Amino acid sequence: MAVISVKNLKKIFKVKVKEKGFIGSVKTILKPKYKEVKAVKDISFEVEEGEIIAFIGPNGAGKSTTIKMLTGILYPNSGNIEVLGINPTKERKKLAYEIGTVFGQKEQLWMHLTAYDNFKFFGSIYDIPEKETEKRIEELIKLFNLEKFINIPVRNLSLGQRIRCEIVASLIHRPKVLFLDEPTIGLDPVVKESIRKLIKKMNKEYHTTIFLTSHDISDIEKLCKRVIIINDGQIVMDDSMTNLKYHYMDKKVVEVKLKRKVSFSDANGIKIIKEKANSFRIEIDTNETDLTAVLKLIDPENIIDINISNIPLEEIISAIYRKEQ
Repeated sequence: MAVISVKNLKKIFKVKVKEKGFIGSVKTILKPKYKEVKAVKDISFEVEEGEIIAFIGPNGAGKSTTIKMLTGILYPNSGNIEVLGINPTKERKKLAYEIGTVFGQKEQLWMHLTAYDNFKFFGSIYDIPEKETEKRIEELIKLFNLEKFINIPVRNLSLGQRIRCEIVASLIHRPKVLFLDEPTIGLDPVVKESIRKLIKKMNKEYHTTIFLTSHDISDIEKLCKRVIIINDGQIVMDDSMTNLKYHYMDKKVVEVKLKRKVSFSDANGIKIIKEKANSFRIEIDTNETDLTAVLKLIDPENIIDINISNIPLEEIISAIYRKEQ
């Protein structure tokens, strides 16, 4: 059953055009000119109940605009939206009781209050009886391991602790759909992994449908089975994570700094991107050669530093977009 249904959705913004020079500035004030910017261009998709779906794209692609329309913050110019059978444009307040939102770069918690007092506050906002609120808070404290800092003011929490509390605050009213916008931004790798485990647990325990946006490819790889890629306001791919991995995530980048110089050369599946003194940046196509086989070419005692990463998400999206064009 589809919990999110989007059909032929469009959003156009009118942006004021600035003219150069003093005369131009005066003319702009007296008689401003506008141009139309098509942020979302006729997109359609559905999300099934219990899915963890990635909705990704480069900056300015239309991700945030789409999420704001799905949650009722922005009105579309045309098209139809239904979230849990509710039209966000017409019944935003009703929808607010059924969904949750977490924005990694925007706080919804009161900084001077403790995490516990924040949760009580959110319980009252959603008209939950006090005893029921207490019961839910206790349940979520155990689920998210918040015991050590539940009574500390939010301003004194680490970023990782705050994000955990942000997620809990969004779950107090037991939403059926949760929108997560960059939930792991700015977190160190250990805390990121902890947040991912909590998201998985939340999906499993409550069967919450999760709509995730992230620039971190590891978030997408470890959490999502399906990916929708948007670029320039258009959906350029809607496919399984398995297919995306097979066709576009088959390359790794190895950056290595050595004590002594080693001769590397382009070979099947190996491409030297950059070479400077004893430092190398190597691209490896894992369809053609095994990553461990390449690493065996380097003496471990000769390594000062090494880093293995995925191809940046922006490059993957650009490759898909070029192919679509």
